[in-house]
Amino acid sequence: MGARHTLLELFDAALQGVDGRAGVRRQLIGFGDGPNVVFAIGKAASAMALGALDGLGTSLEQMLVITKDGHADPALARLPGVTILQSGHPVPDERSLSAGAELESRLRNLRSSLFPIFLISGGSSSLVEALQDGHTLEQLRELNERGLAAGWNIARLNAERSRLSRLKGGGVARLLGGRDALALFISDVPHDDPAIIGSGLLGPGAGEDRITRRVVANVDMATRFVRDAALARGLDVRTRFARFAGEAADVAADFVAELRGCEADGLVWGGESTVKLSDPHGRGGRNSHLALAAARLLRAGDNLTVLACGTDGTDGPTDDAGAIVDSGTVERAELGGCDVERAWREFDSGAALEAAGDLVHTGPTGTNVGDLLIGIKHSAQSLRGLGPSRVL
Repeated sequence: MGARHTLLELFDAALQGVDGRAGVRRQLIGFGDGPNVVFAIGKAASAMALGALDGLGTSLEQMLVITKDGHADPALARLPGVTILQSGHPVPDERSLSAGAELESRLRNLRSSLFPIFLISGGSSSLVEALQDGHTLEQLRELNERGLAAGWNIARLNAERSRLSRLKGGGVARLLGGRDALALFISDVPHDDPAIIGSGLLGPGAGEDRITRRVVANVDMATRFVRDAALARGLDVRTRFARFAGEAADVAADFVAELRGCEADGLVWGGESTVKLSDPHGRGGRNSHLALAAARLLRAGDNLTVLACGTDGTDGPTDDAGAIVDSGTVERAELGGCDVERAWREFDSGAALEAAGDLVHTGPTGTNVGDLLIGIKHSAQSLRGLGPSRVL
């Protein structure tokens, strides 16, 4: 078995470990007698909603699921009492406002006997919105596009979004008016802060707040699952406590240098990098740009292979999860007809990595805890005996 197969197996172990369905089910098995109403919002909303169905059973009366295009599980649509809305991401659109109006209306008219349960994952900021008076969708879209192009980190971007919103920054808590509720989060932000996840959609609100908040999955869990899966295969893959952050090219340089110099068989880091896009720019996102940056640093003879992927299965506006690169990536891309240096300058990393045959595709994963960087050395003796990968 080769290094690429090993990396896909380790990435798959992380995805299974932080799966939204399993995390929610564990929290909700035996949770009261109901009746309950569930609001699932985010890129992992469908998986989390299925976990609520598993855990709550007949005590679940109603469910509203708001998710990204292509991320809705068909099994949910066939169930009574379930409403599914697909919305805009990573930039909000008219459907985001419609979804916000639906959420706001349901919260204002929530029957007193229903216990509200919120399932929140990354992507909520764009998928659902109700704007403060005096603000427009065009302003919101411009803010999102400006922040993404400038490489704002998630905390800054979400703080700016919440200023325009009636729902974000504790708005849902205010609409609940002090009634009891439960919020379960899949976190893709530093410190798992509910005031930042989804721009604070279920963050603390002013006045009485009786929402119980719990994180069911985060990137630290994902890195531990990678480490443990590697250990089970005889590999010493080491992680670190600090999340990676900053410019993708800088993160790539740090990771390659540490991987090249470490005594272990490999490394796994979790976090989220940023990119500052040129105008115009091509296909790609922060993971493909980071992966191409790493590939440009790898020298002939380097026995290193690096995976850079988003745990949600998407990379920016693309359907790629990211890529796996090695010292032959640049040459393969050039042989495939791509000018790699042009692609690098114009943020067209996806085109270069497609030409090299190095892109990774997973489809919707049912989770969203941020990004993973996994690197291994070909000299590791335990790259053998692995079963077939589920990630293609």
